[in-house]
Amino acid sequence: MGQVLLRSNRDFRLLFSAASVSNLGDGIAMVALPWLATLLTHDPLLIAAVATAQRLPWLLFALPVGVLTDRADRRLLMVRADLARVVLMVCILGMVLGGAGAVGPVILSLIVVSFLFGTAEVIRDNAAQTILPAIVASQDLEQANGQMWSAEKVTGHFIGPPLAGLLIGAGVALPFGVDASLYALSACLVWLIALPPRRLLTGAPFWAALREGLGWMRAHPAILRLAVMLAVINAVFVGGMTILVLYAQEVLHLSAAGYGLLLTAGAFGGVLGGLASPRIAARLGMRQSLLLALGCFVLVHVLLALFASTPLAAAALFLEAASGMLWNVVTVSYRQRLIPDALLGRVNSVYRFFGWGAMPFGALGAGALVAWAEPALGRAAALHAPYYLGAAACLGLLGYAALRLRFE
Repeated sequence: MGQVLLRSNRDFRLLFSAASVSNLGDGIAMVALPWLATLLTHDPLLIAAVATAQRLPWLLFALPVGVLTDRADRRLLMVRADLARVVLMVCILGMVLGGAGAVGPVILSLIVVSFLFGTAEVIRDNAAQTILPAIVASQDLEQANGQMWSAEKVTGHFIGPPLAGLLIGAGVALPFGVDASLYALSACLVWLIALPPRRLLTGAPFWAALREGLGWMRAHPAILRLAVMLAVINAVFVGGMTILVLYAQEVLHLSAAGYGLLLTAGAFGGVLGGLASPRIAARLGMRQSLLLALGCFVLVHVLLALFASTPLAAAALFLEAASGMLWNVVTVSYRQRLIPDALLGRVNSVYRFFGWGAMPFGALGAGALVAWAEPALGRAAALHAPYYLGAAACLGLLGYAALRLRFE
């Protein structure tokens, strides 16, 4: 079915290709940016500050971007966001080629660029998620989302991270030059998409338009509960990923290439999860599928908390990606089907304000937890601490979902 969709739908094929290329760039950046930070400092708070800066725009700008998405041409928003990321990658390239300099100013520059990069990501991702229902039929949304998420995992987690390790080995600047080229190609592919005409949100004052989106979400408690649960999931996920670069270096003793290969293990899970999720959701139903994903999240964090083993860490990332794919395919398809197109940008932005706005707190909190725990527990034990906290948080979510999660 997914292959038929790719063959028969030109615009979906272009969107699919743009997402693949863009996420290959994201996969390279996923390794290259934190690795660049660790070349400057091993202070967990400073490394967390870089990750926090990239996620903070979800908290600051998700709501206004939602109104913008309903008021503007969503395709052009994606193109402009990709071009902005081209410029930012060129800036990092210039920083690296210009020499290290003093650590403080270079880290500060990296934090600023990461913040701007995250701002462009907020605009692009919100527009990209609202554009899909205009390209594929409602009954094809699970298949289309599964195909999109699988492609993003292949390029962003399977190909991108190990490629980044190889590029870093050839030269620290090289990944950022490659990323600039990839984001430029993505912008070109999105530019070629032909969307059907849609009525833009015009005339309504900003706050009135935003209140309309907030009011719709309040009237649909299942969506609101999913948003709050996603906030906790993303906070513990980003916290774990923020510390993972130090965990890989100091607990697992991996090189840049080894770290990239570790992240690739997650890609296998993501690809299989993306392909299998529509069938799992059809067999188990939405509620049981989400409970299964939450149970797996608990196990993932237990493995990372209790053990210091590269194979077990790889297994944990595999399971986390597969479970995250199941959660995303089910919940994103549900939202795309339920939310009216005229409100899709605003309601998605409110959803992501909760669900993604928590990520900077997770990143900064994980760095602060390691810094706080290190004097008492030692460096190695402190690097395990965020995963203990993540296991407890996901276990609490599983209990909450079993009691309260119901769908219309």
